Amino acid sequence: MLQPHRFARLRALAASSAILALGLCGCQTAGSPDITGSLGDKPEASRAAAPPQQLEVYRDRFRANPKDANAALEYGKALRASGQRSQAVAVLEQATIAHPGNKALLAAYGRALADNGNFQQAYDVLTRAHSPDDPDWRILSAQGAVLDQLGRYEEARQYYASALKIAPDEPSVLSNLGLSYALSKDLPRAEETLRRASSRADVNPRVRLNLAWVVGLQGRYAEAESIVKADRPAEEAAENVAQLRRVLSRKEKENARAEAGKTPATARRSD
Repeated sequence: MLQPHRFARLRALAASSAILALGLCGCQTAGSPDITGSLGDKPEASRAAAPPQQLEVYRDRFRANPKDANAALEYGKALRASGQRSQAVAVLEQATIAHPGNKALLAAYGRALADNGNFQQAYDVLTRAHSPDDPDWRILSAQGAVLDQLGRYEEARQYYASALKIAPDEPSVLSNLGLSYALSKDLPRAEETLRRASSRADVNPRVRLNLAWVVGLQGRYAEAESIVKADRPAEEAAENVAQLRRVLSRKEKENARAEAGKTPATARRSD
């Protein structure tokens, strides 16, 4: 069971740190954050992990014709799915220079920048990728997630509201919205929103992990574990519980170091 002392510092951490990390997909990959907002790639589930041979196929296709926008797009996405964030940024940046009007490339580049911690630049690029006359709820949600990372919570929720008008009750958008409330310490509202996001049988497991985290922050530790184990095979349930514990343990250690003044809080910034 999760130990109560782990949550004492985490309550303060929710207000003082950018705990809403932007992930590349619904499933865990090497080096990716645990508690995450969704950047809205499609199809989300299929980007869980790019097998090495698949990455090689996209790499070879790109190298054969670096000016091919689609080859660059797929290679960039495969790099992101493999956790190679800086490489994805580099590939997609060059592609957008060669194809400045390509909205799909701009959207992928913006997401890659967010993965890499370049949040203001990511927001600027995603803004260029979005067309008001042809709104895309995925880009709107990604813009909201980036704004949350910048601490602009109210603005972020306007983007989520716009996304939900296009895609009502979309779990990934609701999950981002719930985490936005958690960042601003409105844990009851965060829980309510994340429960809506988690209500579908086919919901991404990451959404339930987010819900469990928020429930745990309110002191309901056994319930937090039961949420990540619900309706999952025994092996996956055990992995989910272990993942939740890792998230909480890491955040506790980060907060403890910051409080002791041993390691100043750092934030990635755009170059």
